[in-house]
Amino acid sequence: MTVESGWLRIGPDPAIAAWAAAALPVAEAAIAASPEPWRCGETWFVGVDALPNGPDGRMGDAPFPWASLPLTPVPLHRAQLSTVRPGYPRPWAGEDEAAFGFRLRRDAAHLDGPLPTGPDRQRQIKEPHAWVLGLPLNECGAAASPLVVWEGSPAILRAALQATLAGHDPDLWGGVDLTDAYKAARAEVFRRCRRVELPALPGEAILLHRLTIHGVAPWEPDATAPAPGRIIAYFRPCLPSVQDWLARP
Repeated sequence: MTVESGWLRIGPDPAIAAWAAAALPVAEAAIAASPEPWRCGETWFVGVDALPNGPDGRMGDAPFPWASLPLTPVPLHRAQLSTVRPGYPRPWAGEDEAAFGFRLRRDAAHLDGPLPTGPDRQRQIKEPHAWVLGLPLNECGAAASPLVVWEGSPAILRAALQATLAGHDPDLWGGVDLTDAYKAARAEVFRRCRRVELPALPGEAILLHRLTIHGVAPWEPDATAPAPGRIIAYFRPCLPSVQDWLARP
């Protein structure tokens, strides 16, 4: 992966495929048993921390495929199980017309890390992820709500956020309101960067630079996927500080 592109496809690889095969039945059981409500008109299961993997990432007899990835092994959190069904997205309670339109026409494009915080929903860097790794768990058609990225977005986001944070104490960067800078940078990304859909199959992995703008495409009418839908396990381990998050390549 390069900062210039913001993403890398890895595989197909037998070790990644073995891990995905071992994770799939565990993931399906976790999704079926979860009390978490599906969003977007019952078409999206967010699934944060839903996969019951341990810090070593092993699933059954399948070790986490570190050797197949251009990453340094780190302790892992429980994976998100982002699961999408036919019809995604539909309006859901709590989502206004503008938000639904952005989800439908802009793939709900976002940057992981800056989270809406407090009553004013200020964007603050609360989760300084090192990287984002997506591991597809089941075989789906390319039109089944694939991951979407905007190539070249890391450089734009880095410049915008560095400019906004420059006048603040680095130890306090996690509490700085980045809302306006973030929205302006994202709009610039839409103007300047190429939107790329990244469908993937079990045995492949999609690695994103932590400053890559990304989202989820709408489910196309002719898309194919097994029940319960398209499942991708996502890992986003965090760095020690916001300074690391912004300064590292």
